[in-house]
Amino acid sequence: MIERFLEGNKTFVEGEFTEHNDYYQELATGQSPTVLWIGCSDSRVAPERITGARAGEIFVHRNIGNIVRIGDWNFATILEYAVKHLKVHDIVVCGHSDCGAMKALTAEGESDEAYIPLWLSNAASAMEAVEAETPRPEDAEGMKKWRRLVEEENVRLQLENLRTYPIVREAEREEKVTLHGLYFDLETGVLEKIA
Repeated sequence: MIERFLEGNKTFVEGEFTEHNDYYQELATGQSPTVLWIGCSDSRVAPERITGARAGEIFVHRNIGNIVRIGDWNFATILEYAVKHLKVHDIVVCGHSDCGAMKALTAEGESDEAYIPLWLSNAASAMEAVEAETPRPEDAEGMKKWRRLVEEENVRLQLENLRTYPIVREAEREEKVTLHGLYFDLETGVLEKIA
């Protein structure tokens, strides 16, 4: 597999990189993205690919379930760098359909895993909010639709969590950044704003 990626890189260098060499040489001296994108690690949801963005346009942080953990020093560092140094104008939290994290969160029964359930506890209130409004369905098709509600509610929850960070609250108050909740549907390829 790695050999295939190395061959793909040769194609990139001979094509895109050579054709737009001035652009890539400029990127070699620094970056100035306008967006911080907080997305899921899912291999099917590559931000640049689904948005048509060029290299250097999006500063990306990805993790399981596109979660913004409150009080996370790693994440706080990303926020500080994006807002204070890169001066991004927009912060996106992007969820998606068929999210394995949300499937794990909504699965009934005990898990024998150590880390995933602990991490997903940061999204549990999204599931609880949906359960309070819409009972968990019994059938597979109903469950798929219900899980989408959880996926979308998780995006809204993570936007709330973003606002617990002083740097985001201050930048939003000063109208330096705007927060957006997006959702990508794997079946249709459509990216839409949901919050």
